[in-house]
Amino acid sequence: MNTHRPSLWLQSALPFLLLAISLSAQEAQRPFIFEADVKAPMRDGVNLAANIFRPKGDGPFPVILMRTPYGKMDEKMGDGKRYAAAGYAMVVQDCRGRGKSEGVWDPFRYDAQDGYDTQEWIGHQSWCNGSIGTAGGSYVGWTQWAPAAKSSRYLKAMVPIVPFGNAYELAYSGGAFQLALLMGWGTAVGSIALSPDKLQEAFRHLPLRTFAEQFDKKVPYLDDWVAHYTYDDYWKARGIDYRYADVTIPILNIGGWYDIFSKVTLDLVTQVRSASTDREVRRNEFVVIGPWTHGVGAKKVGELDFGSDAGLNLGDLQFKWFEYWLKGRETGVQDWPAYYLFVMGENRWRGENEWPLKRTRSTSYFLHSAGHAATLKGDGLLNAAEPGDEPTDQFTYDGNNPVPSVGGNNLVGASAGPHDQAKVEERDDVLVYSTAPLEQDTEVTGPVKLILWAASSARDTDFTGKLVDVHADGKAYNLCDGIVRAQHRNGADKPALLEPGKATQFEIDLWVTSNLFKKGHRIRLEVSSSNFPRFDRNPNSGKPFGTDTELLSAKQTLLHDRDHVSHLVLPVIPR
Repeated sequence: MNTHRPSLWLQSALPFLLLAISLSAQEAQRPFIFEADVKAPMRDGVNLAANIFRPKGDGPFPVILMRTPYGKMDEKMGDGKRYAAAGYAMVVQDCRGRGKSEGVWDPFRYDAQDGYDTQEWIGHQSWCNGSIGTAGGSYVGWTQWAPAAKSSRYLKAMVPIVPFGNAYELAYSGGAFQLALLMGWGTAVGSIALSPDKLQEAFRHLPLRTFAEQFDKKVPYLDDWVAHYTYDDYWKARGIDYRYADVTIPILNIGGWYDIFSKVTLDLVTQVRSASTDREVRRNEFVVIGPWTHGVGAKKVGELDFGSDAGLNLGDLQFKWFEYWLKGRETGVQDWPAYYLFVMGENRWRGENEWPLKRTRSTSYFLHSAGHAATLKGDGLLNAAEPGDEPTDQFTYDGNNPVPSVGGNNLVGASAGPHDQAKVEERDDVLVYSTAPLEQDTEVTGPVKLILWAASSARDTDFTGKLVDVHADGKAYNLCDGIVRAQHRNGADKPALLEPGKATQFEIDLWVTSNLFKKGHRIRLEVSSSNFPRFDRNPNSGKPFGTDTELLSAKQTLLHDRDHVSHLVLPVIPR
């Protein structure tokens, strides 16, 4: 049996598994029953272990379930005690192959079936009243979404925090491999302890398909994730397989603009609301998204303080959610807006009824220069005027000296949140395009994309984009970013290598944000070809993914003229 826990740095990066609720001193001291390592049989005969907290007295009770690979709480920890005191039974289960549970630990593989089987097992227990709610964050958010489309009759509500629903999207973005997240997290939960320096060294291992071979301990899934670089049967078994119409449970997704799952936190609920033919299902899907990284609820994030309002009482929201859906008590849940968004810059919360916002004005900001946009000291401009005859901008991408990940949507191996990009913008392989100081406040809330015309000397390469808010004091704070792998520009399942030197249009998904660019601030776009170690380095060879043993340089050319209109598309919200 696997009794290992992730390293301390990974535990500290995780959000609270359950958001604490407030109880009176008398309520908090109510007696409860605690049962350790209770075994639940799965369909294949594997037994999974759970700690169970139950109120004393007459039952049955509604149940809150958490399925976790990170070690389950015991009778000394507060969350189980608090919920038992509030009249809930709580089940905290080790995932397959973790803690005291039997079986083999293979991340993502068994959580859909094990989650469903566990819900069915709980529903048949004498202390369960037939209503189950699920809670928890990160992988514990995933273990909620994984069986959601299977629709156990006992599952009544979910509160996934910083979740994801399809592991393939966790691994690949824009065709590039999310290296730091997958390999950093994967080594940690594979019981490979690495210092920060050793982890950075490991990220540079080539060929990528043999990443796991550099360690003494065998962790086969690390290489599996590289071997399966398209959405094949391997990944279909590790997600809900986009079966959004089959999800019928009320869900409260909670996430952060700077979280590694920021985009998917919104997309999961939006897809259910769009795919479902049931009006009540559509109405009961909600999102709360704040200015946070992977640890929700903070007001100081990265290098910025978002004020006291950023510290929303998420525990109270979660408790109201369960009281309504599991006990039928009126808590105002039905009056909540479908999307409760924190507008950064303005630093206030606002309710919305849809995503993207219907009143969005998709606004193009066109790239310009006199041919020297490289570095902050260059002549790159961003404005509403379409380009005429303009020279190109050029830079050399060298995978041996990639642009570092400084802030952003990171969890492992790099800083997260908003950070001043001054050092990044000093590099001559980063093109910088900025507006003039804004004459009025400009709100950008929604998905952001970059339409880029570019050519490369390589048969395959990457292009990156980053949206930045330049404050009046000149500090430039990142908001959101993205990447496209050239050969996968038409989709991961439609590879097409580049013709060296030929201008090609790329659409880069820069994910999502909500930010008020204040009067006097500037909107900035950074363009380059790497963001390491968040994404793997493109070797520029065009060889099969993960096989390269060396990194080639590529000369990149960015076009912005009347025939090649490169532009940033921002979701501007009228005010």
